[in-house]
Amino acid sequence: MGIEAVLARIAEIESALAPRQAQPPAGSAFSSVLASQTAAPTALAATASPIAAAATAPAAYGASPGLRALQIAAGEIGVTEQPPGSNDGPRIAQYRQAVAGAGVGPWCAYFVSWAAREAGVPLGEAGQGFGAVAALWDWAQRTGRAIPASAGPPQPGDLIVWDGVHVGIVERVDAQGNIHTIEGNSSNMVTRRVHDSTGDGATGYVRLG
Repeated sequence: MGIEAVLARIAEIESALAPRQAQPPAGSAFSSVLASQTAAPTALAATASPIAAAATAPAAYGASPGLRALQIAAGEIGVTEQPPGSNDGPRIAQYRQAVAGAGVGPWCAYFVSWAAREAGVPLGEAGQGFGAVAALWDWAQRTGRAIPASAGPPQPGDLIVWDGVHVGIVERVDAQGNIHTIEGNSSNMVTRRVHDSTGDGATGYVRLG
């Protein structure tokens, strides 16, 4: 056998022994999974929550002012007073900086004022923020931002007000109509709460824009 024939035979043997990459049959479950991995991004975006949409959007979150404030507020969940019951703490002191003339005291309005300022929509005619919930609601009524609770369910990012006593920010309304919120100065911390469809007697909502 000549050298050329020997080399050709070796090449045939190596080709036969080389491992082959298996290809999934068309229509198999695995090929369906592969296809789903290359689905257009818009298919994923359609199922995203308002908060997720804000989190993944471009500069300034690309969302409404209310959703920007909501995303910022969500990032503060777990902040607590130090010590408990003091209305104070290093992070709470940061919230007070959003309100002109603020001092240590009940801080739910400080918290939403801070979140709104960080979102680029400071509260008040001069962006001064509010330490008193009643003053915040009065401003909302004067400027056409106030929505009575009887007008229907709120939108994510709306502030939710209870008389002149307390304020939080709406995170979502679930399928049963319950209103999920993020509230500062609730049990001495920033935390999530769930209220019934009336907001447990809420006065109304403030739309940030």
